[in-house]
Amino acid sequence: PYGPGLSPLGLDSGILYYFAVGTAAEIAIFMAGWAGGSKFPLLGAMRAIAQMMGYELPLVLSATAAAMVSGSLVPTAIVEAQAGYVLGILPNWYLFTPWGAVAFLVFFIAALAESNRSPFDLPEGESEIVAGHLTEYSGFKYALFFMAEYVGMLAICGIATALFLGGWNAPAPWLAWIPSWCWFFAKLYALVLLMIWVRGTVPRIRIDQLLGFTWKFLLPLAFAALIAAAVWHHAGRGPAAWILSLLLVGIPYLLLGGAFHRRFPRRTYRFAD
Repeated sequence: PYGPGLSPLGLDSGILYYFAVGTAAEIAIFMAGWAGGSKFPLLGAMRAIAQMMGYELPLVLSATAAAMVSGSLVPTAIVEAQAGYVLGILPNWYLFTPWGAVAFLVFFIAALAESNRSPFDLPEGESEIVAGHLTEYSGFKYALFFMAEYVGMLAICGIATALFLGGWNAPAPWLAWIPSWCWFFAKLYALVLLMIWVRGTVPRIRIDQLLGFTWKFLLPLAFAALIAAAVWHHAGRGPAAWILSLLLVGIPYLLLGGAFHRRFPRRTYRFAD
């Protein structure tokens, strides 16, 4: 939905429909790798399935937190629940809440993995498995995969905009005169540019690092954000809700981040004699 009354199709469970269709894209990647007839496409296809098993659950749980607080699975209703301003200045977006900030972080990282963006472009892995599931394809068939990848990137950025960034709502009350669709597409393309920037700056990680990161860091953090969202929904937007939700997401973040950071060995250097 990119504006009031500007939703092309209103489904009662629009968020669930998106995740169902988005998961089906991995089947196409697996079939493309299996039909390649060589080892590199098959390895890329297996990487895609393993990657999906890692990021899909944190992605869904972080979206569930926003849907639970708004009380609806309809994207339009979720955006309408974020209308208004706190103290007349701060937008009432879920991003500006303790649980919403953590849920958005988890959602965005998982979205990078779903759209096969670096550092999670493991199914392609040019330096390891040539081009992964795309090794045996060329021409328009090769282009179709990348076109679908960028369409999926636009779609998931649109979902993130509706869930956490207020959708078509303006960031300040004195900017409400600007058309609503301008704000929606501005936020959407800002997230797309952020994904492109991450792709150009962060190197690719290994498949074992990805699975360890998703299962041991993202998934517990998504559960913590979900519990904090439940407390926020029950207690309201008072100081008690802020303190409780901040503790519920802050303590797990510090503990998980410290434990996960200690698992990485320090960088070693070798100097020529």
